Amino acid sequence: MWVSNWLSDRKQRVVINGRYSDWVSVTSGAPQGSVLGPIHFNIFINDLVEGLHSKISIFADDTKLCKVINTKEDSFLLQRDLDRLEAWAEKWKMRFNTDKCKVMHMGRNNASHPYILNGKPLGNTDMEKDLGILINRKLSCKNQQLGQ
Repeated sequence: MWVSNWLSDRKQRVVINGRYSDWVSVTSGAPQGSVLGPIHFNIFINDLVEGLHSKISIFADDTKLCKVINTKEDSFLLQRDLDRLEAWAEKWKMRFNTDKCKVMHMGRNNASHPYILNGKPLGNTDMEKDLGILINRKLSCKNQQLGQ
């Protein structure tokens, strides 16, 4: 009951240069900076992986899917996993930020199938920063700047 009360009927507003926005209801999530927030988040996303065919990596609010694509069916399975993530987010009143979601096609013979999340085609990338490390589609870290 204590956790329920802690998460229920919350409101927030923004203050900029001493001006206050109107209060709005918070419908999901845990209060940022709270001691119980990370535990609550882990419990909250516990069912995210259910029914997925792809490998999934989750670190804080960063989620990655990875799947070897050898056939068109493999591509369909990856798209189905993206559809399942979208359905999960809708169920829990969350949303993946599709502007930050990208596809990195790896391998010389990769067919580079297009993928969609939240009705938007996902952009492609040749290099991405993951936990502070730059990785390219050949899994090389050669672009990493030393001392930064």
